[in-house]
Amino acid sequence: MNLQPYIEKRDFTKTTEPVAGTSTNKNNLVFVVQKHAASHLHYDFRLEMDGVLKSWAIPKGPSTDPKAKHLAMMVEDHPFDYRNFEGNIPHGEYGGGTVIVWDQGTYEPIEPIEGKTAREKALLKQLSTGSIKIKLHGQKLNGEFALVKTHGMGENDWLLIKHNDQFASANDITLQDRSVISHKNLEEMAISADNVWNHDSKLHV
Repeated sequence: MNLQPYIEKRDFTKTTEPVAGTSTNKNNLVFVVQKHAASHLHYDFRLEMDGVLKSWAIPKGPSTDPKAKHLAMMVEDHPFDYRNFEGNIPHGEYGGGTVIVWDQGTYEPIEPIEGKTAREKALLKQLSTGSIKIKLHGQKLNGEFALVKTHGMGENDWLLIKHNDQFASANDITLQDRSVISHKNLEEMAISADNVWNHDSKLHV
């Protein structure tokens, strides 16, 4: 667990992004996918692991088509409380733009393992080897996926691949464009976010 790179990139007097957080779910690991309109639109795929959210930025978003291999660039660990973050990151700040929670749920290794601690240990081992095989139980994403580190590309470049199971589909799941928390799309969130930073009047909630 290392949140220092995350903290160093942000000015928390200007952004409402979370600083920390601890899971209270004793039975299940959680995942979240956030749609993020920053300088370039992308989706942030985050897995609870080692007390933080291990995070990958996916430019094309997740796919349920097993033939699709979408680039997933590993980024800095995010605090656990980031799983619920929606709103506007001030322009000019790191990641400036609008964020919605596109999907969320629980996840586990594909291989049956009893207990959250044992599952997490197995997943950390998979992370270290560059091949993570998981089963998602989300509101949009379900079934088996693999995150595989690439060879011969960037140091932090991985691929997100859907396994061919009953949840596989060639349909573009990113067309389901609304938040699973607020039910807003990015455009609606951008103009009606509850937390809006204003340099003259500070933070209004």
